Amino acid sequence: MSNSTAVQKKLVQINELLIERFGVPERNAKTPDALTTLIGTILSQNTNDNNSYRAFQALRKSYHNWTEANTAKLSEIEKLIKPAGLTKQKAKAIKTVLHYAIEEKKSSTLSALKHMSSDDILSELTSFDGVGVKTASCVLLFSLDRNVCPVDTHVHRTINRIGVVSGSMPEKTFYALYPILPDGIAHSFHTNLIKLGRSICTPSNPDCPQCPLKKVCKYKDKTKTSGKKNSKERILLLDNLY
Repeated sequence: MSNSTAVQKKLVQINELLIERFGVPERNAKTPDALTTLIGTILSQNTNDNNSYRAFQALRKSYHNWTEANTAKLSEIEKLIKPAGLTKQKAKAIKTVLHYAIEEKKSSTLSALKHMSSDDILSELTSFDGVGVKTASCVLLFSLDRNVCPVDTHVHRTINRIGVVSGSMPEKTFYALYPILPDGIAHSFHTNLIKLGRSICTPSNPDCPQCPLKKVCKYKDKTKTSGKKNSKERILLLDNLY
């Protein structure tokens, strides 16, 4: 058995164990278009989902559609997205991708991305300031249903502790997983790792005795006692865009 095959088998095992604990994550009843996910993910950067959701809803309620939002002044966008923080940086990125979609691609949904390869989409979207690999990969997963696992801080921390990959930064972890992720597991794998990272595999003092992956995890600093209360589950923005 090749090393990549062994890793893939472990990824399948991890996904099954996470589903046993957290269940199969629900998805949007309506798949958000690529531009909607792109804007929602920009808002989610460096803040929690509750704040980014408030900012996203403020945008949606203020404009009939993204074509109308494209005509808004930068200062107006900044004011609306204030709950998400980093308003100048995020507003500029949003205006950039709105222009890209409406003016260059002539599409308020970025439907043209459906016909591009995942590699090309990653390359094109990350060419814009404010759009990193995590943001682009969320478009691939949540709007285009590609089998791609976005890597945020929770996914990065948990999957490295488990010992599946060894990435010094989230982007390196993403590219380690990208070519080997078993077919069909990306959404549940990504979402449940976030739940694990928020409630059990926390940055400090992880509650290892309560972890569904304790038998397969190679984390050298496993704690031996439990007693922590799991944190209250928060909304997952990209599964609540509609």
